[in-house]
Amino acid sequence: MANASYGQFCPVAMAAEILCTRWTIVLVRELAAGSTRFNDLRRGVPRMSPALLSQRLKDLEAAGIVHRTPVHGESGVFEYRLTRAGQELAPVVEAFGIWGKRWIDGDLSLEKLDVQLLMWDMRRGLVLDPMPDRKTIVQFRYTDLPADRRSWWLVVEPGAETELCSVDPGHDVDLYAATDLRTMTAIWMGYDSVAAATADRRLLLTGDDGLTASIEAWLGLSPFAKTRPVEVIAAG
Repeated sequence: MANASYGQFCPVAMAAEILCTRWTIVLVRELAAGSTRFNDLRRGVPRMSPALLSQRLKDLEAAGIVHRTPVHGESGVFEYRLTRAGQELAPVVEAFGIWGKRWIDGDLSLEKLDVQLLMWDMRRGLVLDPMPDRKTIVQFRYTDLPADRRSWWLVVEPGAETELCSVDPGHDVDLYAATDLRTMTAIWMGYDSVAAATADRRLLLTGDDGLTASIEAWLGLSPFAKTRPVEVIAAG
C-alpha cells in the first residue's frame, strides 16, 4: 500500500491509502458482518480472486485492522477478526451503504445482480424467531438463471448455523420460492416488497402455510433496505 501513497499528512489521505484500494472496503463490510473464515469471506465477495483476497487480508493485518488467529484442531485454518481499530470502521461501512442507497439510482444497483452474494446476504439476514422450532428447508428457484445457478437451499435448524447450499441437501423442502433474480434482489434491498411481488405473481410461494404467511417476518432484509432513496424523500 505504501506505493500508492498520496504523500499527504491529512488523516483522510492516510486512511484512504489503506481503505480505498480495490475491494478493501467491501472486505471490511464482510468482516463487520461477522464472516471470519477465508471461505466464508469468499462467499461474500464471490467476484474477488482468492489471491487478491489473501493479499488484502495481509494488508489489513499489517495495518492493524485485522487480527489472524489459527483455528484450534484445524491445521492451516485461520480466523480473521476485526481489531478495535477495525471495529471502529463499522459505522464508516454503514455510512457508505446509506449514502449509496440514498444517492445512487436503484436501477443501477439492480443491473449488478449476483445470486451468490444475494443468497449469502439472505442467509445471514434471516430472522430465526418467527421460524418453526424444527429443521426447516427453504428452496429458492431463480427462473431466469442457468440450471447450475438456478436453485439454492437454506437449511435452518434450531441451535445450529444456517446452511446455504447450491446443491440439493437431500431434505424434504418446506417452502418453495420461485422468482427471477432481479425481483428477489429488489425485495432484499427494499425497492420492492414480498406482498407486491406475490400479488402480481413475480414471486410464487408453495408449501408450508405458516412459512408462507410469515415470510415477511423471517426473511429479513438488507441492513440498508429501510433507507429511502433521495428521490423518494423529495417526492414525499
